[in-house]
Amino acid sequence: MNRLVVRVAVAALLLAAAAGGGYALRDRFGRPTLPRATATAAAPGLSLPEALQQSFVGVAEHVRPAVVHLGTIQRAKQRREPSIPPGTDDPFFKDFFNQFFGSEGPAPRSEFRQPGLGSGVIIDKRGLVLTNFHVVKGADEIIIRLSDKREYRGQILGTDPKTDLAVVRFQPDQHGLTVAPLGNSDALRVGEWAIAIGNPFGLDQTVTVGVISATGRSDVGIATYENFIQTDASINPGNSGGPLVNLKGEVIGINTAIVAAGQGIGFAIPINMVKRVVDQLVDKGKVVRGWIGVALQPLSPELAQSLGLDGTLGAVVGSTIAGSPAARAGLQQGDVILSYNKTPVEDYRHVQRLVADTAVGKTVVLELLRKKQKVEVSLTIAEVPDAAPRRAGSQPDKG
Repeated sequence: MNRLVVRVAVAALLLAAAAGGGYALRDRFGRPTLPRATATAAAPGLSLPEALQQSFVGVAEHVRPAVVHLGTIQRAKQRREPSIPPGTDDPFFKDFFNQFFGSEGPAPRSEFRQPGLGSGVIIDKRGLVLTNFHVVKGADEIIIRLSDKREYRGQILGTDPKTDLAVVRFQPDQHGLTVAPLGNSDALRVGEWAIAIGNPFGLDQTVTVGVISATGRSDVGIATYENFIQTDASINPGNSGGPLVNLKGEVIGINTAIVAAGQGIGFAIPINMVKRVVDQLVDKGKVVRGWIGVALQPLSPELAQSLGLDGTLGAVVGSTIAGSPAARAGLQQGDVILSYNKTPVEDYRHVQRLVADTAVGKTVVLELLRKKQKVEVSLTIAEVPDAAPRRAGSQPDKG
């Protein structure tokens, strides 16, 4: 059985599972949790290739109206240097010119517009649009264009540079808005179909198809908190902020970046991370994250072997911040964090995400390996300070 037949068979199973869906469940913003389009996608009598094609068509028809074009305008200041009219070589005229305009010092400035573009997805009927922070960063004006060409002026409701997310709001008119349902990115498996929708190079409502290539990608260097979905669905400049969708028509990620030197390597922020950020941006206008005040380092194979560990799962404490929860709990340099509230730790970035997602004021238990002995310590999560101090000679504060 070749690869295509296998994919078609898998898609047919997914279609059959989705056929009983509907709009029965809604989240706190009134967003549907199950799509309508795929409920009839697997119509009786269709062959497997026809059913697969119908699934892609149904998802595109259902989600595209919720995808918007974001046009941003940034007014930049350009220095305009005064110049002596050409052909005027008289030194007395030069002295006269400099007396009034000045040969040094501030010169008149003129404004010019730097246009930018990106994508976004409507997540609330009140006119809330989810996009990337880098799409709207520094924007003086935001123009939101819907799939039916209606245009609105947008206003930034909240941003979170550490995850590269932003929420933009516009005032919809009496016509209804299509809202994209949000899925569950924690349930993703490598090899699942992935559909990217956006406006690459200004080409509105472009749909591309691929698979989930990997999950949990970090150390990409894009944001502070990274847990990216990797996909080979074609993503290009202008796709940023648009949705990555599964065969059910649910948004599973927000397309964010590509590897410029490669082909078929794109990254999306998983929607479960997005949900936590968006809820706080809408409710508070900012994101509050947990913090314990510890600098962490990777657990190298050599260190793991010397400590008697079988693998490199865990994170090494490099230092603690004076007065922080970690310092008050007695964490020491060289401690290895093995689990966080009974969740096994993968690496230091995993600890960073776990701490950041923990509510401020909650008490958690860390399992540590200290001098080859396992110990448990409890500490209370604090809020990330505006400017957390750092210790020289160690990794930046990771939690």
